[in-house]
Amino acid sequence: MSKLTHLAASGRAQMVDVSEKPVSERSATAQGQVRMRPETLRLALSGNAKKGDVFGAARIAGIMAAKKTADLIPLCHPLPLSGIEVDVEPDPALPGLKVSARAKLAGQTGVEMEALTAVAVACLTIYDMLKAADRGMRIEAIELVEKTGGKTGTFKR
Repeated sequence: MSKLTHLAASGRAQMVDVSEKPVSERSATAQGQVRMRPETLRLALSGNAKKGDVFGAARIAGIMAAKKTADLIPLCHPLPLSGIEVDVEPDPALPGLKVSARAKLAGQTGVEMEALTAVAVACLTIYDMLKAADRGMRIEAIELVEKTGGKTGTFKR
């Protein structure tokens, strides 16, 4: 196992100093899903959920969350994102909604946490928007799908 960079030699938490790292183009894609009853999926697709547009609210919440990742996750660097895309797609086979997010920047550290945070908050927003109809929904399989750039290069699940 490699050394944990967020721990000082004394064992205390520290923010990693990235000031000496070169700037590079970086991106990360994450995904997750919300499983629900078929009738709940139909409600989301109909646009008649009591709280409004499930898809639009989830996309906006995910984008906002990516921008606030450093405020939510200890020791994350605040990053000047150059782009964040959040998509929500129905999947009748689940049944449920699949969420994906892609974050980009030119910087000295990666954007994996921003993509993952976007997916997590978009999924939580879907749950919130539809909980009156289905409290048994499950948020599942939030994971990094791909990352590019930086010293470690490309990762693909």
